[in-house]
Amino acid sequence: MIQHTIAGLLLACGALAANLAHAGGCPAHYVDGRLPEIRNPKLNNATRELCYGVFGIMHSGLTRTSLWSAEHLTADNIAAAQTLSRENTFHAEAALPAAQRAELADYARSGFDRGHMAPNGDMPDRQSQHESFTLANMVPQDGDNNRHVWAGIEGAVRKLAQKEGELYIITGPAFIGGNLQKIGNVLVPSHIYKVVYSPRQRAGAAYFIENKATDDYEILSVAALENAIGINLLPSLTARQKETILRLPAVRAKKKSRR
Repeated sequence: MIQHTIAGLLLACGALAANLAHAGGCPAHYVDGRLPEIRNPKLNNATRELCYGVFGIMHSGLTRTSLWSAEHLTADNIAAAQTLSRENTFHAEAALPAAQRAELADYARSGFDRGHMAPNGDMPDRQSQHESFTLANMVPQDGDNNRHVWAGIEGAVRKLAQKEGELYIITGPAFIGGNLQKIGNVLVPSHIYKVVYSPRQRAGAAYFIENKATDDYEILSVAALENAIGINLLPSLTARQKETILRLPAVRAKKKSRR
């Protein structure tokens, strides 16, 4: 009897979580509380919203990656994050069905890094840091890209957040072209983007980079990025606001270690 009661409670909790996901369970991580809207029907299947302490994810069971990770990045959180040492706790996301999630084995000996979308360096406490190491927050990323130019982009955004006081960030993969590859069951993105929106300036822009060993990146308007990936990333903004490009800091790639 007790076992049946516990099972019933677990089912009820699961249903509640699903309802929250469809209702937009973590609006605090998004500009004006509004989640991005997926326009590309190919991306709209098997999606599930996941909510964490300081970031939210829209996960795809088809790609077995996030479609985006969203953060309300504040200067206070960055200051707290700087006091934490890094603890690598990569783990599969237990909240996802096994048939739709990435596993550590997918990345093992793949030649790709487990690339954070919401970065560890933004996490203000141990719990948030651990949450950032879920594979639901990862994409297969070229190792040179992840450790150098992408690390530079993440650092530049943190500096801008300290200057502005707060930013909204949406980071995600783009799957462009017909020659995509997989590692295990996980789809490898062709590009990676990071949208940066300043509430103070009411303007945004995006870093956009190929998922390969390169130091070259583009800065796009929000409108141009939305057209490229088929997602309405900032639905509360007007068309004019999406065309206005926030001035983003130039990025210096982190130095490569000598071998």
